[in-house]
Amino acid sequence: MATKLPEIITEEELIEILKVASTPQHRIAFALGFYEAMRVSEIVNLRSDNIDKQQRLLRIKQAKGSKDRNIPIAPQVLKGLKNIPLTIGVRALQIAFKKAAKEAIGKDLHFHQLRHSGITHYLVKKRWSSLEVQRLAGHSRITTTQIYTHINPQDLVSRMWEN
Repeated sequence: MATKLPEIITEEELIEILKVASTPQHRIAFALGFYEAMRVSEIVNLRSDNIDKQQRLLRIKQAKGSKDRNIPIAPQVLKGLKNIPLTIGVRALQIAFKKAAKEAIGKDLHFHQLRHSGITHYLVKKRWSSLEVQRLAGHSRITTTQIYTHINPQDLVSRMWEN
């Protein structure tokens, strides 16, 4: 049986959502979900001592499966990290994202779709390798990473006509 993946958003749609986000904490949380492909629980548990700006790494502690991982800090989130730790919980972030997405781009989205969208962004738009994205996402199996790939038909047309 085929796996049905949730709808994803583009980076441009994320930017529209960030514009209507009601607080700096919401903005950094949404950006972390997309650019760092972090789960909402990882975001609310992120502490300032998990941020190594010198090495440009976020140290994710006790993520899914009780695994730790280090991921690169995306330039798009660097400034917003001053708002870590967050003083809001998982459910509040989920509600805030749903509301902001509806207002900004008219879509009924769930917070976890930021993670799916970020993974797709790195695989398809940024052309990272599956192994690089697997490490970023913290997947133990490459096949898990590969199911996140969404190829837009227009991207295939562009690719076909590249020189």
